[in-house]
Amino acid sequence: MGGLAAKVAGDRIVGGDTDYAVQLKRVLGGLKGPLMKAAQILATVPDLLPPEYTAELAQLQTNAPSMGRAFVKRRMAAELGTDWRRKFDEFDHQASAAASLGQVHRATGHDGLELACKLQYPDMGSAVEADLKQLKLAIAVFRRYDRVIDASEIHAELSARLREELDYGREVANMALFDAVLENEDAVHVPEPVPELSTTRLITMNWLDGIPLLDVREAALEERNRVAHAMFRAWYMPLYGYGVLHGDPHLGNYTVRPDYSVNLMDFGCVRIFPPAFVGAVIDLYNALRDGDEDLAVHAYETWGFENLDRHVIGILNQWAQFLYEPLMEDRVRIIQENAPGAYGAEVAAKVHRELREAGGVRPPREFVLMDRAAIGLGSVFMHLRAECNWHRMFHDLIDGFDAKQVGERQAAALAAAKVPVAG
Repeated sequence: MGGLAAKVAGDRIVGGDTDYAVQLKRVLGGLKGPLMKAAQILATVPDLLPPEYTAELAQLQTNAPSMGRAFVKRRMAAELGTDWRRKFDEFDHQASAAASLGQVHRATGHDGLELACKLQYPDMGSAVEADLKQLKLAIAVFRRYDRVIDASEIHAELSARLREELDYGREVANMALFDAVLENEDAVHVPEPVPELSTTRLITMNWLDGIPLLDVREAALEERNRVAHAMFRAWYMPLYGYGVLHGDPHLGNYTVRPDYSVNLMDFGCVRIFPPAFVGAVIDLYNALRDGDEDLAVHAYETWGFENLDRHVIGILNQWAQFLYEPLMEDRVRIIQENAPGAYGAEVAAKVHRELREAGGVRPPREFVLMDRAAIGLGSVFMHLRAECNWHRMFHDLIDGFDAKQVGERQAAALAAAKVPVAG
């Protein structure tokens, strides 16, 4: 990474260069782990990088460098025993997709069922811990010259979620949770695991056919809107109905079916929120809509922000206003009308400048994945150029919200799916 950076800097690259972009993808794909996840996020946000870089890094979502045949045989034997091959009618040793923590192989069961085998790379626990130490060091260095955001809680949250992602047994439970929660969502599909062919480092599930989301960008507006509506429901119906959020909306975690419904995949990064936290999301929406400053203060305090004065809350409200704006207008519109470029980039830069002048802020850890999901989905809707009535889609989910009922549904769903509850 250092050598590539020096080469780029030495040549004073301005704009895109495909050769350097290819090298960057190769380096990041080889690193695996959380650092590769950072590249996936970079590729998700429209216009954040030159198009040549985005095109290459986007391939890390579903087409990262994969491990070879010998590796696959060793890893499958370690998980299912030396006779593992006999447990499948067919098994493709060439990975169909590779990502940050593992790669997926297509297979066929003895009953003819098409399968996807998600196989974790070896010793990923050590790799994740090493990357988290480097991230903590980087945050400490960054804080020495930019004290706007105290990222200590952010590091704690990402650390907890990444460690959970290593436990494929937990991911199978998350998959069962979302399958139940989304049972009545006809436009969203969740794979079903095969328990007898799964372990803590291998998930075997039914194969879901679909194409990458970026492949439907040139479809008719009606079809793009259907995809956007399905994505909105896939992420936010579980949140407002059960306090459950899929925290990883990057482009490799869903595909689009021929009928423009979506396949939702990869349930390693899931956040369980207290119902009061979800209620505060709605409280802030109502506060911004009605100009109710006291209700806004209540929402931020419920989320866990501390020692906020009215000036800082006013700055934070600029970001909140940006996120909530499409939801407040009862009309069909694109997700971002007034700011060109990356989703939210101009607003974020302005908020950052003003927070620096105000002395900075410490976001609570629960806030991290909520914000990430909002930006990730906003970027998806920008890619699709979707035109929807976001206001009505939102109110379909929040009208009649009752925190007690959400808590009861959440507890029942978690118990039925046997999801371990962690902080």
